Amino acid sequence: MDTIFIDQLAVDTQIGLYDWERKIRQRVVFDLAMDFDIRAAAASDDVTKTLDYKAVSKRVIEFVENAGFELVETLAERVAALIIDEFGVTRVTLRLDKPYALRGAKNVGVRITRDAP
Repeated sequence: MDTIFIDQLAVDTQIGLYDWERKIRQRVVFDLAMDFDIRAAAASDDVTKTLDYKAVSKRVIEFVENAGFELVETLAERVAALIIDEFGVTRVTLRLDKPYALRGAKNVGVRITRDAP
């Protein structure tokens, strides 16, 4: 299987458990690896036969900007499901960083892999 990726997609959103976090927007950063068969697109040089990473990026940004989850785990699960459901990828591996959320650490976050049903 082939993989189309988007690295370091930064989005500002409301995320966190604490009262002060519920009042501000914080940056989260995504690395996305999406399994998608690119052979038809490569053979025809036809963009309509591949995964449109610009469309994926725009949709993820729109969703995350309007989200308001407490947990990065929830946000990661919802974004993975969105990509599978709306873009027909067979598998997505997603890394979600919440920079500087923990004193002394550059990043905290989760990495998940989900398969289409």
